[in-house]
Amino acid sequence: MGDAERPTDTEAATTSLLSGAKGWLHDGVELLRVRLELLSVEAREHALGVVELLVLGVVAVLLLGLGVAFLAVLLTVLLWESHRALALGMFTAVFLCLGAVAAVGVWRAVQRQRHWFEASARELARDAERLRP
Repeated sequence: MGDAERPTDTEAATTSLLSGAKGWLHDGVELLRVRLELLSVEAREHALGVVELLVLGVVAVLLLGLGVAFLAVLLTVLLWESHRALALGMFTAVFLCLGAVAAVGVWRAVQRQRHWFEASARELARDAERLRP
């Protein structure tokens, strides 16, 4: 084999550097793909949970609201002759208190929902830690 056919040290180093860069780029793209898949799975799970919670919440609020409203009307009609103002005042107070309790419950539920994509954030932090020199 002649000298013209042999790759020089510079060419070999360049080829080695290019193959290393390609491998690093391939690994980076694969890592990004896996992390995006994890993110999409988490997003899907959270979205389904939120939709389920909303549907159940709306149904519960509608049915309970109708039940309490009909109960209030029934008791007001029963007490119409003797204590109508007292009955209306009491139901107003009860509804306002129940509304405040429901608002606090909603506030707490919103506070618990702030941890979306927690697994993705942990994995990305691990990746960043691994990539540090």
